[in-house]
Amino acid sequence: MPGQNVGRRDFMRRAATGAAAGAAVGIVAPATASGAEDPASAKPDAQPADMALSDIPNFCGHEHWGSIMALGTVEEGFRADVLQGTLPVRGVTVWDLVLDPYGWGWLNSGGSDLGEKTQAAGKRDFFAWWNEDPARAFAAAKPLLERHRLTGVFRCTARGIQTLHGVDISSFDQDAWVAADRRVAEAYNDIHAWHPKAMAKAGFEGLVRAVHPEFYSRTDDARGAASEKGYLRTLMRIDPLTALWTKKNPRRDQLADMVHVDPVDAKTWREFIGRILDRARDGGAVGIKQLQAYHRPLDFQHRADGEVKFRGALSDEEKRSFEDWVVHECCKQAHDRKWPHQVHVGTNNLPQSSPLPLEALAKRYPGMPLVLLHCWPYLAESGYLAKLVPSIHIDTCWQAVLNPAFYGEAMRLWLGYVPQHKIMCAHDATSVEMAAGSALFVREMLAKEIAATGGGRDTGQALLHDNAARLYGGGH
Repeated sequence: MPGQNVGRRDFMRRAATGAAAGAAVGIVAPATASGAEDPASAKPDAQPADMALSDIPNFCGHEHWGSIMALGTVEEGFRADVLQGTLPVRGVTVWDLVLDPYGWGWLNSGGSDLGEKTQAAGKRDFFAWWNEDPARAFAAAKPLLERHRLTGVFRCTARGIQTLHGVDISSFDQDAWVAADRRVAEAYNDIHAWHPKAMAKAGFEGLVRAVHPEFYSRTDDARGAASEKGYLRTLMRIDPLTALWTKKNPRRDQLADMVHVDPVDAKTWREFIGRILDRARDGGAVGIKQLQAYHRPLDFQHRADGEVKFRGALSDEEKRSFEDWVVHECCKQAHDRKWPHQVHVGTNNLPQSSPLPLEALAKRYPGMPLVLLHCWPYLAESGYLAKLVPSIHIDTCWQAVLNPAFYGEAMRLWLGYVPQHKIMCAHDATSVEMAAGSALFVREMLAKEIAATGGGRDTGQALLHDNAARLYGGGH
């Protein structure tokens, strides 16, 4: 991902499109572990590392559970981010978890084209190939995946599958993958029962997911939506609003109908944003989130109303001015509401995704806690901001999924420098399984680094749970 000038939405959707067209993978059933105990009653995977923090609950403050192909996509993105109570559009397989947008995207960027193999076999997509001929499908996928077996995304997902479903797929034994697939399918037969059950098993308390503005007015399944409210909090993504400047814009028109304001100038745009945020609040939102760092620097300039063109054919500079104005207005309203604002930092669009320009935004809106997500490779810069600006916090989410060593590096830098109430440890996972595996790495390495700095369990409690629970409103 670093160095590729492609937005996260583009990356996720490109991976999703590839999966649908001959991309992602789907596996089915028996098992080397066929006699293993029922995964619901199995104990969490206790690896040899220090697990002294295993009994401290982990508040998952930034996740994407549901961003897998089995739950499908709509125009705005993954259905789980647009529709409340989203149900799978087909059976969920172990391959949906392994070849999620991260796994599939990085497989392709590494030069391993499973879609090409799928098409050469004359199959519509890999899921269909697996269902029709699992042996040949697995044989095609195995050598490509084995190249990535040491990467964070595979290791986290494999450990999570072992923890929650009781099967070790890291052996790349086909029977084990078949067994894992059967158990995954069974668990996801009722996704909204599975998520809280898996959260309890993985030691998670509290879940926050970023969703699109439409989420607060659309429902896929009413029972699922009601169940989801019991374990999910949301942040509303503001980045979609920064693209609503075109003269003809169906998405803007739909949102305008939803809140009964057509944004055409500064006054109506302020009202439009306010009503959308009110709708989000009423739907359970606890803050906002953006990922502009995927395609532009984070130096959001404050623009006077008269500087901004709000609709029509905009030049590149006019687009930038419009984006700046929208971000500042969202920040002002978040400040007034005391809402946290999560901002993607680093990992892509390097070196334009440095967090340093965000200092000005944080100081202009001190009532808005600003949470820097990911932070790699800008660990020192992020730590500097969190130490010196009262409203800035940092979340290690995605570090272990990228590479567990990145998380260890961050802890070595931050624990001796950043106040412990400023650091949080979510996972940015596309499934609860990936998050469960990431959490194992996080707890192990955090315990090691706390011990190295002379800290105690209070530090683990703060980083794993209390800081995020305080910021987002407590655990469930």
